[in-house]
Amino acid sequence: MQIKRIQAYRVDLPLVEGDYKWSGGKSVSVFDSTVVQVETDAGVVGWGEVCPLGPFYLPAYAAGARAGIIELGPHLLGEDPTQLTRLNRRMDAALQGHAYVKSAIDMACWDILGKVTGQPVCVLLGGRYGDDFVLYRAISQESPEKMADKVAGYRAEGYRRFQLKVGGDAATDIARIQAVAARLQPGDRLVADANTGWLMHDALRVVKAVREVDVYIEQPCRTYEECLTVRRHCDHPFVLDENIDCVDVLLRGHADRAMDVVNIKISKFGGLTKARQARDLCASLGVAMTIEDSWGGDIVTAAISHLAHSTPTELLFSSTDFNSYVTVPFAAGAPQRKNGRLAASPSPGLGVEPMLEVLGRPLLTVE
Repeated sequence: MQIKRIQAYRVDLPLVEGDYKWSGGKSVSVFDSTVVQVETDAGVVGWGEVCPLGPFYLPAYAAGARAGIIELGPHLLGEDPTQLTRLNRRMDAALQGHAYVKSAIDMACWDILGKVTGQPVCVLLGGRYGDDFVLYRAISQESPEKMADKVAGYRAEGYRRFQLKVGGDAATDIARIQAVAARLQPGDRLVADANTGWLMHDALRVVKAVREVDVYIEQPCRTYEECLTVRRHCDHPFVLDENIDCVDVLLRGHADRAMDVVNIKISKFGGLTKARQARDLCASLGVAMTIEDSWGGDIVTAAISHLAHSTPTELLFSSTDFNSYVTVPFAAGAPQRKNGRLAASPSPGLGVEPMLEVLGRPLLTVE
């Protein structure tokens, strides 16, 4: 079996709540997502998706994903999409870095492997744990009162884990954490996610001020070294996210005791193949994980669900259902949240079938 054609589509994903705000005044109202179709000479087709969280968050942007596929795609024609380690080595040799460009292609090839073998991707990634898995809900940055008011509504939808977007003015963030914490019920978990937004001195002020609050502190500062300093002055469980993009930093973080939980975003690693490597390393080290991606719609949510569902339950801190945040469904069979939980499809591959009438015509073709 060989790859004979790669096509990419663009789909705009408006947000249900109108916009999404996080540290540094960043906000997005419509996400630009790239859907990738990998076709084989055997007639088997796989689908993937990559959706950067705007060009100002991580070193990734939507048009860059499509430009990268034009550059990378010709090197993959004739390759066997089911030989995923070999394929990833080929992608790395043809294009240095730019992991997010490779993510949707790798995802589509896992979809192909599942279809060829008749297995859901979660089984190929290590096996399905339980009937479903737990989700978190991100609370977009607003005033302390408005953020606290959202907790009850999200809890009514079944969520019990809340990721509070902070990373702004320290005094306001202290008020945000305290206001939301006051609305929690037994069994709820709260994460204060600064998304690199605090300077180190402000991060230290915040963690000191909320010392008595039951809260996880996530990625307070931009660099690993700054986060490690905050960690060493902090009594709270500690989460690293933006700095987690390769196996090397996971090993360093474990050696430094820099984190209790890490966020594994599929596109930051370059796809399911390398995200699985990171996941399995964390499992071996006993590090809990949130399995997610930078953003996305139905296909990204399906890929997240397979990686999360194949993660040992006791090590899966949480996951996410991005397709519930947006207004445009574009793939039949995509997993849907039920009472704050999600399950991977039992169908072969990712278990999704894109709606071509929604995707429209491909923006690019490599053949």
